[in-house]
Amino acid sequence: MTRIALIPARGGSKRIPHKNIRPFHGRPLIARSIEAAITSNLFDRIIVSTDDATIAETARAHGAEVPFVRPDTLSDDHTGTSDVVRHAIGWLADNNERPEAVCCIYATAPFLTPERLQQGWDALQGKHFAFSVTSYAFPIQRALKRTADGGVAMFQPEHLNTRSQDLEPAYHDAAQFYWGWSDKWLKGESVYGPQSAPVILPRHEVVDIDTPEDWELAERLYAVSSLSLSGRGLG
Repeated sequence: MTRIALIPARGGSKRIPHKNIRPFHGRPLIARSIEAAITSNLFDRIIVSTDDATIAETARAHGAEVPFVRPDTLSDDHTGTSDVVRHAIGWLADNNERPEAVCCIYATAPFLTPERLQQGWDALQGKHFAFSVTSYAFPIQRALKRTADGGVAMFQPEHLNTRSQDLEPAYHDAAQFYWGWSDKWLKGESVYGPQSAPVILPRHEVVDIDTPEDWELAERLYAVSSLSLSGRGLG
């Protein structure tokens, strides 16, 4: 069985220019995703899909392959992850390789670990997809919205007096990885469905880096996490 790790990393990030290769605690951000994939020993190939020559050079320097240049039509702000995965599977098929499973790993996931990738692979068995999720820090049933007159209102006022412990837990995509069988990717099936298995991560392992504020939060959280691990090692 051939398993491929695919890391999308286009060069057109606007809010954080060249986000994917910006130094994060001493290493390019994408290097952390590549290294997690390598260390997991789960993959026959680790491929970066990019339209950017500098990203390609950085990816190769840290152990990934960049066997093709992603076309411009799949490199804008509106291109979905599934489109990028299908393109890569198609390219591999055109070059006489048909992976059975593909794990799409985001380049902006500095807290990704080999152990979580293994959990995802295990969870995929018997399902179409498996991907990382984490819980909301506050019950979404008690969420507030701004009103036209500048006040606030509940989205679900029927839960005004419902105890938090009586509300159903809710989760969101942790934006780390998406395992899937190649045939399911090619069919365009949605990752968000009953045939997907969630890999539930603690909130301290999750920061979806999309804005400068996210970047700062991730760096602070990573520093605290590293200090904690170092302290346990010294003990």
